[in-house]
Amino acid sequence: MSLYVLRKTLFKHCLKYGNKNEMYERGYWLQMCRFKTSAPKNFCDYESMRRDYNVQIPQQFNFAKDVLEQWETKEKKGQRSSLPALWWVNDSGEEVKWSFEELGFHSRKLANVLHQVCSLERGDRVFLILPRVPEWWLVNVACLRTGTVLIPGTSQLTARDIRHRLQSSGAKCVITDETLAPLLDTVASECPSISTKLLLSRRAMHGWGNLTELMGRVSDDHVCVDTRSEEAMTIFFTSGTTGSPKMTQQSHCSYGLGLTVNGRYWLDLTEQDVFWNTSDTGWAKSAWSSVFAPWIQGACVFVHHMPRFETSTVLKTLSSYPITTFCTAPTAYRMLVQDDISRYKFHALEHCLCAGEPINPEVMWKWKELTGLDIYEGYGQTETVLIAGTFKGMKIKPGSFGKASPGYDVQVIDEDGSVVPQGQEGDLGIRVKPVRPFSLFTEYTGEPERTAECFRGDFYLTGDRGMMDEEGYLWFIGRADDVILSAGYRIGPFEVENALIEHPAVAESAVVSSPDPVRGEVVQCILGFPSQ
Repeated sequence: MSLYVLRKTLFKHCLKYGNKNEMYERGYWLQMCRFKTSAPKNFCDYESMRRDYNVQIPQQFNFAKDVLEQWETKEKKGQRSSLPALWWVNDSGEEVKWSFEELGFHSRKLANVLHQVCSLERGDRVFLILPRVPEWWLVNVACLRTGTVLIPGTSQLTARDIRHRLQSSGAKCVITDETLAPLLDTVASECPSISTKLLLSRRAMHGWGNLTELMGRVSDDHVCVDTRSEEAMTIFFTSGTTGSPKMTQQSHCSYGLGLTVNGRYWLDLTEQDVFWNTSDTGWAKSAWSSVFAPWIQGACVFVHHMPRFETSTVLKTLSSYPITTFCTAPTAYRMLVQDDISRYKFHALEHCLCAGEPINPEVMWKWKELTGLDIYEGYGQTETVLIAGTFKGMKIKPGSFGKASPGYDVQVIDEDGSVVPQGQEGDLGIRVKPVRPFSLFTEYTGEPERTAECFRGDFYLTGDRGMMDEEGYLWFIGRADDVILSAGYRIGPFEVENALIEHPAVAESAVVSSPDPVRGEVVQCILGFPSQ
């Protein structure tokens, strides 16, 4: 008897003799109707995907209007699945479920707060630091609607980091919660561009507008601005080996359309999927996989707000909710396979992915042994969308991050910008001549020299060293610079050294990476102290 026939027979038996209401509540309907498969849903195979990929770039494009509002319309007509657009839970048992219609309602109100109350205009910059709370998604969409440029930051930023970002960007508005508001207040006087401070809190704080209260005062009637495709949409600060973090600018089309590669092909999502990405809200991967890629496909974005990563919480969540697609960092998988996974059953889970750092082949094998599921690796940067990946239907080569994504011609090049023979080490590059991919970042804002340094001949340099084998699979060898990859985070030694040297007890500092069995690399500091 085939697996399909067996499951269908069991399901009919449950319907006849089981408690139907209980089955629906526990998600058995979804679990029995969805069959685990490694076959792609949105394409036939890698070759056809590369061949058929053809994204047309309109003169004007806005993700809120041209994607989210389209799903909202389909939803109202009953032409989309009943899954929410955003499904949020936390450790306290609280839950928020928003349809695309509700997402539109709340984001239009927040857009009116930004425009009417805060007097922000198209092109103004908004600095956002919030954890994984529903309002983080609302700010993302509201900035799209108003044409303001979003600058996300992680809650791990120090006062020095925040001051640099505010001064460099000229942000007019800051949005955060009461945890980080005092830190922002310590540097606000040194950042004259700030005109508005919005606080997500249940209590009032002097000098801050209460976000929830202000949203309650404005209308939900808002007309989305008509942004140009190449217009600035978001800026991420990225680390480097020398100098301060760079302002990496992405346009409305580079992420809003470019991340179709991620959502449709690598994640292979449909509107029937519930997708959980664990990335921190301050990093580009969160924009990739918690906003644009899943919502391009009309999928449900699932969020579990955890104060810190707990393996037991993650495993319980994967087994308790109908999550079909899961993406996390290799470090997280290394931690998960050390837990007792045999206690859990992942009935709905079908597709597992990782990005941010190389994954150990032993971790992939252990995950497959414990869950029956492969881990599909992806490779990309803040400056790009998915550069390369292992896609469904491809042979998985543990240790390789797969083949070039649609829309990118990825090659290994030498110091002269020439492609090296297969099997030879070199610099990983994306071809930008004669045609520059639209899904590549616009520039490092205000730093034309640092932007120019990223290009060699006909190629954009990723900053990584690699090798291509005879089948076109790409292999990561190491960073071409000294950036430290720790648990998926890119850490610039220069930033750490600068922070250390500010302490009066430190005369000299040097920062290097040190191998770590869980995080891959950790920061190791060498300090020199003043002579007594």
